[in-house]
Amino acid sequence: MTIASTIDKEELRQLPTALFPGKIVLLNADEIDEKLEETWRAVRLWGFDTESKPIFKKGAKNKVALIPMATEDTCYLVRLSKQFPPVLKEIFNNPDVIKVGLSSKDDFLQLRSICKDLKPAAVVEIQSIVKQYGIEELSLQKIYAILFGKRISKTQRLSNWQAPELSEAQQQYAAMDAWAVREIYLKLQSLTPQAAHE
Repeated sequence: MTIASTIDKEELRQLPTALFPGKIVLLNADEIDEKLEETWRAVRLWGFDTESKPIFKKGAKNKVALIPMATEDTCYLVRLSKQFPPVLKEIFNNPDVIKVGLSSKDDFLQLRSICKDLKPAAVVEIQSIVKQYGIEELSLQKIYAILFGKRISKTQRLSNWQAPELSEAQQQYAAMDAWAVREIYLKLQSLTPQAAHE
């Protein structure tokens, strides 16, 4: 498989829209019960992201409102309250569980303001590994388009993630972003950096 190094806006615009094909579970942090914790502890590979209510003021930031956590066929959209879920801290700190993200340094910087003893281990940063395959793009939308020939819609990016109800479009967007980084990781794992240029 030959991998393109870049994709322009016009090419991107013409691609079909990618949709998250799995199950979306929206829940509040305090709704995570023991059964769900056990289910999560069995997962060895997660895709993750964070969503915050946008602030249109330079330098200002809102706290993380939502953490999408994606497995192969399910994305859990965890709405954060005052307490950071202990099981999520356990997953992020576990060196035996792979967590795949994009711009993950920024995500963890924000998450540490909620959970001081968050010490992420076994985190794969997509922006760091794509370079080995000759991909020069750094945005999730463009990396996914290069590898899968589909476009991730970004229309919900600046929507209100602290709204009492999250729309289906918001849920689809959040789930797709977390699942996409996991899929990118698996796709690159199936290739060798050398083969990408053959």
